[in-house]
Amino acid sequence: MTIGLLALAIASLHYSPAHSQSADLVLCDRLAADPSDPDRPKDVKGVAAIAAGDVETAIKFCKTAAAGPRRALFALGRAYAANGQMQEAVASYRKAIDKGSTAAMIELGVLLGTGSGVAPDEAQARKLFERAAAAGNPRGDTNLAALAGGGGVASSDPVKARVLLAKAAEGNSAEAQYQLGVMLANGVGGAQDDFAARALFEKAAAQNHSGALLAMGVFAQDGRGGPEDSRAAKSYYERAVALGNEDAKAALKRLECPHVLKDKRGNILTHLCF
Repeated sequence: MTIGLLALAIASLHYSPAHSQSADLVLCDRLAADPSDPDRPKDVKGVAAIAAGDVETAIKFCKTAAAGPRRALFALGRAYAANGQMQEAVASYRKAIDKGSTAAMIELGVLLGTGSGVAPDEAQARKLFERAAAAGNPRGDTNLAALAGGGGVASSDPVKARVLLAKAAEGNSAEAQYQLGVMLANGVGGAQDDFAARALFEKAAAQNHSGALLAMGVFAQDGRGGPEDSRAAKSYYERAVALGNEDAKAALKRLECPHVLKDKRGNILTHLCF
């Protein structure tokens, strides 16, 4: 009788709702967790984009897991968005935000700021980015800088953009480090500083930021902000190419084959390698 009761207890534990929910969360994390979500456990890699074939499955498991931690609600929003269900995505993001998810603040802020699938509302986007930044999410500062500086190109307030990016860069945000590096390299929003730009590009490149890898290749090749090193430049370009950076592919070609053959009109016919 004792053995039978013990077996029954074990079986009950194995099929308990808590155990089932945990399994759903594991699968939700595997299919839809965002690599940039601060709530993501260290052993969860996350996916930059949910695979098309995984979307429906992600919705199924994340929906069940959403009763648990806020990251599941955020992941559910990502899955809905990947499936084109923007109304459901926004609703999930708002629920996650109510639980304090800074990743959801960022994602909803981006949707509102760009008008992607929702009515644009820059004021509300700014508030969400500010909340995320205040809670310690560096992407909040990065996105505030994008709003302030027009994405770092046609900047409406480049000085403020620099300040915000500097704050985010201190939090080890590769994107912020790269964007601030670009501003420093071009003298936007303040003094031009190749040495500081190179240091920022190097930090972002260490995190495999494609743009920073390309920038480091250019700086190493030209000797900007530090020593000229063609071998290092080639290595940076190759790493960027591996991430799909087409500009790096062209830069690598020019580095390996610096001589060009042109026609009478000056058009490049081919690169010559020696």
